[in-house]
This record gives sequence, structure tokens and C-alpha cells, in this order.
Amino acid sequence: MNLSPLAGKPAPASLLIDVARLVTAYYAERPDPAVAAQRVAFGTSGHRGSALNGGFNEMHILAVTQAICDFRRAQGVAGPLFLGRDTHALSQPAFTTALEVLAGNEVEVRIDRELGYTPTPVISHAILTHNRGSSAAADGIVITPSHNPPEDGGFKYNPPHGGPADTEATRAIERRANALMAEGLREVKRIAYARALAATATRRHDYIGGYVDDLGSVVDLDPVRSAALRIGVDALGGAALAYWRHVAERHGLDISVVNDAPDPTFRFMTVDRDGRIRMDCSSPYAMAGLIGLKERFDVAFGNDTDTDRHGIVTRSAGLLAPNAYLATALSYLLTHRPQWPAGACVGKTVVSSSLIDRVAAQLGRRVFETPVGFKWFVQGLLEGSTLFAGEESAGATFARRDGSAWTTDKDGIILGLLAAEMTARTGRDPGELYRELASRLGEPAYERIDAPAGAAQKAALMELSQDRLRLEMLAGDPVRAVLATAPGNGAPIGGIKVVSDNGWFAVRPSGTEDVYKLYAESFVGVPHLRRIQEEAQETIARSLGH
Repeated sequence: MNLSPLAGKPAPASLLIDVARLVTAYYAERPDPAVAAQRVAFGTSGHRGSALNGGFNEMHILAVTQAICDFRRAQGVAGPLFLGRDTHALSQPAFTTALEVLAGNEVEVRIDRELGYTPTPVISHAILTHNRGSSAAADGIVITPSHNPPEDGGFKYNPPHGGPADTEATRAIERRANALMAEGLREVKRIAYARALAATATRRHDYIGGYVDDLGSVVDLDPVRSAALRIGVDALGGAALAYWRHVAERHGLDISVVNDAPDPTFRFMTVDRDGRIRMDCSSPYAMAGLIGLKERFDVAFGNDTDTDRHGIVTRSAGLLAPNAYLATALSYLLTHRPQWPAGACVGKTVVSSSLIDRVAAQLGRRVFETPVGFKWFVQGLLEGSTLFAGEESAGATFARRDGSAWTTDKDGIILGLLAAEMTARTGRDPGELYRELASRLGEPAYERIDAPAGAAQKAALMELSQDRLRLEMLAGDPVRAVLATAPGNGAPIGGIKVVSDNGWFAVRPSGTEDVYKLYAESFVGVPHLRRIQEEAQETIARSLGH
């Protein structure tokens, strides 16, 4: 992807959304259920789209919320539903619509005590906390498009296990929602917002207190407080804004929050690589503001809008690459959590760095390697058989200090606080700890690139096999494995991964764009990485008949 001349620079007025126009489109535009792009479609993180192109409108939220009500009833979920939203402009109208339908279906709903914003991991934490002490299982909805641009909306469902819904659940909800839309929403039950807000079953919930007060069970904050670390946080105008203030007050930490007021235009952002505003805390362009302040802090970190991702900034390294921090965090946790059970494993996706495998092997831990998607880690986290789970896109969570489940969804707050714990306990920031780790286990060169691919080509990529690839060597090394399924659970990876002793590549077709994603890693260096990428692209082109 070409680098935009705006990348890393403050967003110009020409990029800012017209909030009034966007919200008007949410209510006024009527998507056509006969048009595929305007139907409800659940990806790895729920239904997403923009009201401006018929992808995220009131009709969608009416249908999806009713479908969730029907689904939870069929599954026997009788406890409360925890409802949260982020700071995107479409999240408030979608929250209003969803509450009207939930109340119309007489669902017991938990909303923020001050009608504020609620991060994704806080919903997961609330679900698990409730379900530990009640026979009536709770579930949740988070209204967020994650780090996506300001004009987008998103809507995702977390069942009683607290994590992202699996494919079986999302397909059932999607089918029912599209059927409701096709029938003109006749079966949607709904009451007016004022009545829904005042309904007996709608209850205010102290999300902030319940989550913030419990943080000491998962992160050791005593050394952070004793070291008087200066901590910088950029919530990127997202749902964690109020949370960071309470973390500082409740735990006595010196935290300075930048961009500390929500603004649905996100005018305070620096522009991402492609020239768009995107609250991606793993992007050095979107995080340019906090990177520029790194000398003011002992350690700093950012979160995306719904706070399920993290970006770690240090004086020694600037913004750490997601894979670098995941490996460093894992190495620290496995040597500083004595109560964690020895037999439990660590989770990673097939496109995450092999440095994670090397850390796990050195410390005697089994790796549970899955396809892309955090849903694959949920059961292991819930049961305690998986203590840490991370993915290459800067999302991760880990167990409480006693080894029990904290969240079953990604948690950017605890990954940031862990960076502070690491700094306080070791006297070195995560960037310095990563350099030491890489010097012992090897320093990977990692990159993801996108290449054009039409619908037929993407379908063919899904069917790739070792026989079709006919690949025995990769950048001078013998090929050790060609994988179409994930080693951890045998699930299809939706593409293929080729592994040698010194590197690997993986190819997956995009579910939303006419491209395929090529991930590659080398432990020899950047020139070797380029060879892997070139040979991978040549191999893919040959296998697709180009």
C-alpha cells in the first residue's frame, strides 16, 4: 500500500465527517435486503458498515437486536444482558435502537450508570463476574466498529462465555436478522426509548467500579505505585477515557491522559498510512502524537476506540511492533506468575510471530495455534487451560494472577498496565526487554502486505493444498510444513501457511476487499524476508494459473 502524504500528520478539516449527515442517514436511509452489501453480515468482529452506504442503519440494528433476543431465548440465556458502546458517532443511535428492542422483548439489561461509554473487555469482565455467582447466565452486546474510521458503526454479540460469538451463533443471528429485514421487520418488538430507559428490567450498572477495583487481581500495581512511574495514555478518544482517570485515582498511579475528551469526528487524530482517520493503536502513523511525547514518560500506551487493542510506546523503541510486545509480555508473564498452573498453554494465531513459539518452548509451555479470530481462544481462557492469548493485530488478554479467567475477549487496558508493571519490576522498559529477548532467541523481520485478488482467485486460495503449491524450498531452506488447518485445533485457516526453519509465510483472502493478505516472517533478516515474500507471490500466482 502506498504511503499517503498525510500519514502521521494532524487530520485536515477535509477528512472530518459530517456527524449530523451521518446520524440522519442512520435513521433516514432504508437498506435493501435484496442487495448483498446492504444485508446483515457478521465477520470476525460482528456486523460493521456505514450508514452512508446502507451498511449500518436503524433497520440493521432493529433486526440484529431482535435476532439476538430470539437466539438467547432459544439458548436458555435468562440472565441480564450487558450493553456497552464506544465513542463512534453511530454508536449512540445504535445504542438507542438496541435498548428499545431489548426492552420491547423484556430482556433484563445492564447499562452504564452514567450512560457513559463501555470498553469491550469491561463487558466481557462483567459477564464472567456475573456468571461465576449466578445460575441465570448473562451475555452482552458491544456497539463498536473497533478502530475503524469515524463514519463506521459496529455491533457484536458476546454469549455467556464472555468472548466473541462463534461462527455457529453468528450465522444463526445473521440468518434471522436478514429474514426479519426481508419481512419488513414485522416481528420486531420495540418500545419508545424513554420507556425503555425507565423500564424495570433496565438497570444502571457500575461498570467502572466493578472493573477498575478488580485490576489488582490480574496486574501487580504495587511496584508501579512504589516506583512512581510517569505513565502516558492516549485512549484515542475512545471508550476507556473515564476508566483511565479512575485507574489513576483508585490505584494511586501517575497517569497523564492525552486526547482526554470524546469527539466523534476524531479531529485530534494523526492520519493513518492510507490517508484515512483510523484509531489504530498499532499504527505508528495513527499513534504519532503519543510517540512524539515519549520522552515525557517512563512508559506510555494507547488503545483503540473500544479498548480491545493496545499500542506500547517506550523511550528506547518508540512504538513497539505488536508481535514484539506480545512475545515480550509472554516472556515476562511466564516468569512472574508463580501461581499459574504449569500444564496450561499459551494461544497465538497462525499469522502471529514464531518468536512467541520460541519463548514458549524455552519456558516449557505448549502453544495452542489457531486460525485468525479471537473466538478460538475463548474456551481455553474460560477453563483456565489457556493462560495467555494474543494475535498479530495487537489484541491479547491473559489470566488473573491466580490463573483463573480475567476476560475472554481482548483487553487493551491490562496489556498497557502490564507494560508499566514490567518497567517497574525490572527497571527496563518493554523496548529494552524486547532487545534482550531478541538477542537470545532471534530477531524476526515480519510484514503483512496485500495483493490484488478477484472473487474467483480468493475462492481458489481457500482451497490451496501442499500438492497444488509444489513447494519444497523457501528462500533457500527446506519446507518443513504446509498447513491448511491450524495445528492447535485442526480448524481451517482459510488459506495456507508454509513453514521453514528460518521463516514462514501465510496467505489468506480478505473477506471484505478484493485482495489477499500475505503474512511473512524471517529470522535471518529483511533481505531474507523479501525473498520469502517474492517466492510466496510467485508460488501463489503459479498455483492460481497466472
